[in-house]
Amino acid sequence: MDFDVHRYRNHFPSLQRKVGDNCAAYLDGPGGTQVPAQVIAAIAQYYETSNANAHGPFVTSEETDVIVERTREGMAAFLGAASPGSISFGANMTTLAFSLSRALSRLISAGDEVIITDLDHEANRGPWQTLAEKGAVIHSVRMTSGGQLDMDHLQSLLSPKTKIVAVGYSSNSLGTVNDLTVIREWTRAVGAWMIVDAVHYAPHFPMDVAALDPDFLLCSAYKFYGPHVGVLYSRPGLLDHIPTDRLRPQLAEAPYRIETGTLNFAALAGVRAAVDYIALFGNGESLREQLTSGMALIHDHEEHVARYLYDRLSALPQASVYGQPFGEGLRAPTVSFTVQDVHTADVAKALGEQGLFVWGGHFYAMRVVETLGLEDMGGLVRAGISLYNTVEEIDRLIDCVEALKK
Repeated sequence: MDFDVHRYRNHFPSLQRKVGDNCAAYLDGPGGTQVPAQVIAAIAQYYETSNANAHGPFVTSEETDVIVERTREGMAAFLGAASPGSISFGANMTTLAFSLSRALSRLISAGDEVIITDLDHEANRGPWQTLAEKGAVIHSVRMTSGGQLDMDHLQSLLSPKTKIVAVGYSSNSLGTVNDLTVIREWTRAVGAWMIVDAVHYAPHFPMDVAALDPDFLLCSAYKFYGPHVGVLYSRPGLLDHIPTDRLRPQLAEAPYRIETGTLNFAALAGVRAAVDYIALFGNGESLREQLTSGMALIHDHEEHVARYLYDRLSALPQASVYGQPFGEGLRAPTVSFTVQDVHTADVAKALGEQGLFVWGGHFYAMRVVETLGLEDMGGLVRAGISLYNTVEEIDRLIDCVEALKK
C-alpha cells in the first residue's frame, strides 16, 4: 500500500490553517498531534446523541457503557493486550502515573530502591521520586553523550532491593528507543516491577505488550491523533492486588479500581475513533492486524521524512543535531537541534512566525538538557514527524534555519 500523504492530509481539518501566506506546518506532534475529522465527529456525536453518565437503566447511559468498553477493546488491540480488562483510563498519563505511584507506595518499605532514568520525561520521574517519602532510595540511570541510556550503569544499580524500574520506551526529546527486552529480563531477575512510559513510542511503532510483558505501561491518546486521555496497561492479574485510591462504591476489580471519578466519555469516543482511523491504514481481518500493519506503514513514512530532516539539518554548519543518527538503531521520528549563537526560544519563535510549529525548551525532559549542557541555550529545538508531515515542509524549515544566520 502506497502512502499518499497529500490525500491523508485532507483528513485533518486543522491543516488548512495559515499563518500569513504560509500553510501551517505542524511539526509539534511530540507535544500532541492534530486530530482527523472522524475523531472530531465521534466526540460531537457523543454529545449530540449519547451524553449521559454510565451504568444507568436508560438508552443514553447504556450507549455510554458500550462506548467505554469498545474503547477498552480498541486500546487492547492497539497495544497488543490479551484482554480489554488490562486497559484503564485517566485524565492523562501524568495523573495515572501519580495514582499508580501512590498505590505502589503502600507496598514500599524504607530501604527499598527505585530506579528512574535521566533520559525520561518528568512524568516518569517525579511520581516515583515521591516514594522517597516512604524511605525508598531513588537512583537515576545516566544518559550517555550520544543520548542513550548507560546500560552498564543501569545494570550496576539493580539489586534484590530494587522494587521499581521506571523507564521510557522512547525519549520525547531525542527520539532514542531503549532496549526494553533486556531491561525487562534484568528487572524480572531481581523481582522488580517494570513501569514503561510509552507516550512517545506508541504514536510511531506497532505496540506489543504481550511480547514486551511490562508490569505497567502508560501512553496518551492525544499523541496518536486522539483527544486528551491517559491509558494504563496492567499485566493481567496485577492491578487487582494493588491498593489503589478509590471511593466506597467504586468497582474493586481491574481495570476499574484505578479509575477515580467519572471518565471523560466523549473523549473516550474520540479515542476509539482514533484507533479506528489508524486501522484504516492497515489490512487484515482483525482490528489487531489492521492496527499493526497500519502503524508499520505510518512508521515507514515518518522515518523517511525524519531521515530527510536529520540529514538536511546535519549538513548545515550552523546547526547541531542531537541523538543517534538514523540507521544506527531504532529511533523515533523526532529530531532536536540547536542553532549556533541563536537562543532556542528565538529559533522557535522565528520558525513559528513562518508557520513552522516546533517546540523549544526541555519538553519536561529536564535532565536531558542539563546533561547536554544546553541550559544557557534555552534547551533544544524539537521537530517531530507525524503521518501528515511532508518533505516540502522540511525544505521550508531548512530555508528558515539558514536565514537565521543572514
